[in-house]
Amino acid sequence: MAKAVILGRSSVPRSNEDLRIILSAVVGIMLGYLFGISFPTVNITKLHFPSSIISYIEDRNSGITTQTLLNHAWTSAASHKKNNSVSNLDEILKIYVPTNPKGAERLPPGIVVSETDLYLRILWGEPSEDLTSQPRYLVSFTVGYSQKANIDAAIKKFSENFTIMLFHYDGRTTEWDEFEWSKRAIHVSVRKQTKWWYAKRFLHPDIVARYDYIFIWDEDLGVNHFNAEAYIELVRKHGLEISQPGLEPDKGLTWEMTKRRGYSEVHKVTEERPGWCTDPHLPPCAAFVEIMATVFSRDAWRCVWHMIQNDLVHGWGLDFALRKCV
Repeated sequence: MAKAVILGRSSVPRSNEDLRIILSAVVGIMLGYLFGISFPTVNITKLHFPSSIISYIEDRNSGITTQTLLNHAWTSAASHKKNNSVSNLDEILKIYVPTNPKGAERLPPGIVVSETDLYLRILWGEPSEDLTSQPRYLVSFTVGYSQKANIDAAIKKFSENFTIMLFHYDGRTTEWDEFEWSKRAIHVSVRKQTKWWYAKRFLHPDIVARYDYIFIWDEDLGVNHFNAEAYIELVRKHGLEISQPGLEPDKGLTWEMTKRRGYSEVHKVTEERPGWCTDPHLPPCAAFVEIMATVFSRDAWRCVWHMIQNDLVHGWGLDFALRKCV
């Protein structure tokens, strides 16, 4: 009996101990859960593991290495970053104006300046002193210094309403400073090139867009009876897009169209020698201007500039194609 009583007394404390263990475990689980949900989720892609831990994990997980897990994590991170970058880029590219010039679609239209000019600017001084005049016309000559007397006489026929531009094929530029007008002229020096080479590269339509008319002339023209302002008046009056001054009939002519006729202000058709015109409505009997002293309107020059090929040298035959730009 004594043994039975002893066994009964020892079972009561043991049950209390088991209950405390169970209660402690439940409380621990609940506290752990509460602590866990109170912290933000840790992104595995932002963790940096020491090499010792990586080696340990690789040893314990023979089926898949930690490197594979990390590669996947970094791929996910890169994808997330890329998506964010694309989102930010979309925000930046909200400005897109298809009517802007090519390459400037991402700029606000108000700051786009697609054209420029050849006006000379002051380096210092008051803003009111800058651009005291804005010439409306441009005249260019392709010159060598040996023709200085003829060029001097020609340029004196043009008022200050003309921007003067000299293309120097002989490399001599400073010698022209003996002429007062040379100080306001624009000089471009490239050796051994022709005027159409210069025109293609330095008279882009967006550069000369401020000028109503562009004169592209040879250096050996006689201008004794020429008046630039009166010529512009005639061009405007008759709506001439591409034109040239008439040549004196006693100076030796190649084409009848270029001969000056004293009885008319302008002429657009002529009769050539037999066999020279296959069609009376086509050059050289009509729609013909010789390239020695050509004058272009702004719009006509934009077309002609695009027609001029980069390998064009002397321009022979160009005068037969100019009509396509009128």
